Amino acid sequence: MNSNPMHLIHGTSVALGRAGVLLRGPSGAGKSDLALRLIDQGAELVSDDQTALSLRAGEVVMRAPLSIAGVIEARGVGLLRLPRRAEAALRLVVDLVSADSIERLPEQRACDILGVSIPLIALAPFEASAAAKLRLALTVLAGDDMRAAETALARP
Repeated sequence: MNSNPMHLIHGTSVALGRAGVLLRGPSGAGKSDLALRLIDQGAELVSDDQTALSLRAGEVVMRAPLSIAGVIEARGVGLLRLPRRAEAALRLVVDLVSADSIERLPEQRACDILGVSIPLIALAPFEASAAAKLRLALTVLAGDDMRAAETALARP
């Protein structure tokens, strides 16, 4: 029996420094689009569309299923092969929603993934500020993992 089972979920994942982010939403919600903008600003692809999650040493670890590792869909362009991060520890979950359903001043929230409480925010992915809001939320919510990566993500 495998003591560390993998759970496959519908979501795109990226790494910003040591901190992993899981983007959730239905097909067409903007997961790959937001991931591409984050990658363009220094993030690394972990997995697009499907992410395998497992528990290791009390942390949720994200990986790409082998069949899609290193591939991301750019709607209107096609499938792109990109460098990728083999795995990242999940530090933030982002639910992608319509702009009119975003709370102006939301309460701090979290979700349970594999028995671990992970900070959760909702973002409208197609807003020009979505990537910046995500990075700022991660800086506040992921603590040391994100602060250690600030220089790697600094804009030129």
